[in-house]
Amino acid sequence: MADDLASGAEAAPSPDPDGPDGVRMTWNTWPRSKVEASKCVIPFAASISPIRSSPSLVVVPYPALRCKPPCAAVLNPFARVDFGAKMWICPLCFSRNHFPPHYAGVSEANVPAELYPQCTTIEYAPPPIDAAVSLPPPVFLFVLDTCLIEEELDFVKSAMRRAIGLLPDHALVGLITFGTQVHLHELGFPDMTKIYVFRGTKEISKEQILDQLGLSSAGVRHGAAGGAPGYPRAHQATAMQPSTSVNRFLLPASDCEYTLNSLLDELQMDRWPVETGNRAFRCTGVALSVAAGLLGACVVGTGARIIALVGGPCTVGPGMIVSKDLSEPVRSHKDLDKDAAPHFHKAVKFFDNLAKQLVNQGHVLDLFASALDQVGVAEIKVAVERTGGLVVLAESFGHSVFKDSFKRIFEDGKESLGLSFNGTFEINCSKDIKIQGIIGPCTSLEKKGALCADIVVGQGNTSSWKMCGLDRTTCLTVFFDISPSERSSQSGIPNPQLYIQFLTNYQNPDGQMRLRVTTITRRWVDGSSTEEFIEGFDQETAAVALARYISMKMEMEEEFDATRWLDRSLIRLCSRFGDYRKDDPASFTLHPNFSILPQFMFNLRRSQFVQVFNNSPDETAYFRMLLNRESITNSVVMIQPSLISYSFNSPPTPALLDVAAIAADRILLLDAYFSVVIFHGMTIAQWRNMGYQNQPEHQAFAQLLQAPQDDAQVIIKERFPVPRLVICDQHGSQARFLLAKLNPSATYNSAQEVVPGGDVIFTDDVSLQVFCEHLQRLAVQS
Repeated sequence: MADDLASGAEAAPSPDPDGPDGVRMTWNTWPRSKVEASKCVIPFAASISPIRSSPSLVVVPYPALRCKPPCAAVLNPFARVDFGAKMWICPLCFSRNHFPPHYAGVSEANVPAELYPQCTTIEYAPPPIDAAVSLPPPVFLFVLDTCLIEEELDFVKSAMRRAIGLLPDHALVGLITFGTQVHLHELGFPDMTKIYVFRGTKEISKEQILDQLGLSSAGVRHGAAGGAPGYPRAHQATAMQPSTSVNRFLLPASDCEYTLNSLLDELQMDRWPVETGNRAFRCTGVALSVAAGLLGACVVGTGARIIALVGGPCTVGPGMIVSKDLSEPVRSHKDLDKDAAPHFHKAVKFFDNLAKQLVNQGHVLDLFASALDQVGVAEIKVAVERTGGLVVLAESFGHSVFKDSFKRIFEDGKESLGLSFNGTFEINCSKDIKIQGIIGPCTSLEKKGALCADIVVGQGNTSSWKMCGLDRTTCLTVFFDISPSERSSQSGIPNPQLYIQFLTNYQNPDGQMRLRVTTITRRWVDGSSTEEFIEGFDQETAAVALARYISMKMEMEEEFDATRWLDRSLIRLCSRFGDYRKDDPASFTLHPNFSILPQFMFNLRRSQFVQVFNNSPDETAYFRMLLNRESITNSVVMIQPSLISYSFNSPPTPALLDVAAIAADRILLLDAYFSVVIFHGMTIAQWRNMGYQNQPEHQAFAQLLQAPQDDAQVIIKERFPVPRLVICDQHGSQARFLLAKLNPSATYNSAQEVVPGGDVIFTDDVSLQVFCEHLQRLAVQS
């Protein structure tokens, strides 16, 4: 059995594992009682991609028909319809609802689209109430760090020029640059360069920012607003109209392309002198405050993004993560554990307040961090995640990870990310289900009610969430509690089905408001029916839900031991659902629906989500942010990378994620999500170095070298953020990118012989085989 567990090669995935609704659940059959639910060990959770693109999606040009309050669920294919009485019964609350007059023609032969059985997901696109009102343009406010070396600044400028060229002509664009001070550029004043300057050393309120810019409602100066001393004030005491204020700082791309390019040409490194032994003065916090304040005054409630390009840590003012003195190192995980990071909690509190402001305004913060050292992603995480922003972490602004990812957010057509704005996400469900909360890029709207569970997971205590930014790949994980009410247990014949409805209101990339409705049903089963639970288990979704859950617990609880918690959960699960004779490990077997889960857990325990050693707090925050927002398929690759083997005597084949996969005459392609590794065996590398691939008689070798390159490019093209491509050889220094992910079945102290041309891993970690043997022994104990 240990061999079966250790070598369980994965079944071929179905064409679309998420199905037509983009919903996957840890369990597809649910027990009726809390006690039975707790015996299932794995939480009852659903992952949903609210606006993913689907070729079969039906879009209708009229508003949705809703059930009477407090339910307010939307009419769906599971509703029972009485065509004679022109009524429908809501499957969630069983209320009877009359069809409105414009549904008078409804009959068995004339059914509206939302009642079609295949339309469990449908999108409503009603025409706007006032057709004369034009759709709001998207807004991009760029916030550039100028405390960079010349070479990095040139990379940023060229990325910016490319981005400006890709923006839609009607999109509004603004520019803020920052270093020791914050410079807000007035683009609507082309005759000369006009800049508003803010001091970077102290926190400024939104009112002070607007007052300095002449945008406050009173237009009267309430004291110095942190600008440069003696700086002339424009429009000293005139109350600004929103339209004119927008035209000063945010202009359509077509009108300000020349001005922006001229500004970029003139843009220089921060002029403030940096003394020896000091870091550059960098006021990231004040720059983001100014950006949020400007958008709040000019375009509140419409889709706007602050795109921050940061090249180092904030060293002055609010949001500071390290002092300017180089002798003070940037905080590490050890410092955070020992509470020895003096600026951390203050910075997180500042960005938490900034997140609240941005969520109230409906605006998004995207972070592009490129530096060899940390820049403060761990502190800024709260603002990016709560607003649904994008995050990319790279080593340099010249690296393809930054350049290609940055370009992707402005591209249109097939390459487009489908960036949408101003979303709200609601959940309605059957009465015996309560919502614990959501892990993912959203913020609770504090809409408390009968659907809220006592236990809170992530963004909870609500049945409605704000998603300022969302795209086609955005995925949320909803955690549920099963708590049957007394009424439902007394009502005689219970309903065999449970229903959950997800409603996403959002502004699509064209500026139109849409409502996407997904209604799903699952079966209630008796607690004693183990077979039905097993049949309804999704081990990939379970692995990802657990990974998200423990990542959140590790951040929230100082003493939480993730490895121990995972081990205990897995032992309990195998004990409950495994097939075995008591106290006989050799008799232990697992149903195929559970057989890969121990392997997922083994890799999760060793992954960067659980093991923070060798990763900075910024990297850990980055990995967890992406884990929390990606689809199940992508998240599984983060936990357990995929490995493909290329050789002369067989076509490319999936290989076990094991050191035994390494051979001198093989090329391996590892997809670890954040990086893609092409690894050449010793012999292959020697032949390549001798140039055999350039000789006409060795065309087969040239093709063998090219095949993994082509497959790597396919992976890279489809992914955001763009992964790092590592090309390495056996025994080379960069081979560590592959070896770190492999099961150490052969280590420096293992007794077994290594195959000639194979490899060993220098580690004291246990192998998957040993892990599974321990698991079996503990699972069968009486």
